[in-house]
Amino acid sequence: MKLLIFVVAILIGSIYEGYGQQIVNLYKDVIPNTESNFLRKDQPTIEIYLPEKTKAIGTSVIIFPGGAYSFLAYKEEGTDIAKAFNEKGIAAFVVKYRLPKNETMEHKSLGPLMDAQQAIKVVRSKAISWGIDPGKIGVVGYSAGGHLASTLGTHFGKSYIPNKENISLRPDFMILVYPVISMKDSMTHIGSKISLLGMEPSKEEVELFSNELQVTKVTPPTYLTHAGDDRLVDVNNSIVFYQALQKNGVDAELHLFPKGNHGFTQRLPVNVWLDPMLGFLERQGFYK
Repeated sequence: MKLLIFVVAILIGSIYEGYGQQIVNLYKDVIPNTESNFLRKDQPTIEIYLPEKTKAIGTSVIIFPGGAYSFLAYKEEGTDIAKAFNEKGIAAFVVKYRLPKNETMEHKSLGPLMDAQQAIKVVRSKAISWGIDPGKIGVVGYSAGGHLASTLGTHFGKSYIPNKENISLRPDFMILVYPVISMKDSMTHIGSKISLLGMEPSKEEVELFSNELQVTKVTPPTYLTHAGDDRLVDVNNSIVFYQALQKNGVDAELHLFPKGNHGFTQRLPVNVWLDPMLGFLERQGFYK
């Protein structure tokens, strides 16, 4: 009897390993698309936030902080967000993805996307041990992190990472917060574009990473939110993506604040921006 109790305790502990927080490397061994001068301290990771067992509902979000592809707003658009989702019973994984650099990458524009694909692969492959539903894994992206999340959600048909297990890289839903969507000069965030694609990208590169052009009927259901007076990332990024989703018959919701500028979730009470997201998740069958 004591042995049985011990085994059950181990199993329960393994299901909820990482409760509170735990940082793990995205790649076990070789990090793809890196040059020899890549520093191990810069390797991509995920930080695991699992909710209390009594609150857990099985849904999870993979969070990509913003920072114009030149830094990561890791706390404000990462760990703080993870804790807010945890309070609602949703597991969260904050990704420290590689920033695109010619000095350390063979193809810098693909580095962040590779890490995003690896993140969803890792989370989905460990879903059972982390007590989450492998069919209820979404992505949340802020600003340039919103561009990365939407890139993952529109480019999952091609694996840029080794995936011999053929694990699905498609998010089950997307939540995009004041996201950069397009690489077109008419509406992009120029700093993000230059960081990701360089000073003189080809027309093909611009189109490939203009995610409003990559939406199909199998793009995941999406919640978008933006402020109309955003002076950093044009609100039209969210609007054109919403229109593309609508055109392709993808469930989508667009929540616009008339004022708030960029980064408004850092200044508003949590319930003001989180409750509408939860409403979307509930209508899509991912919450409660």
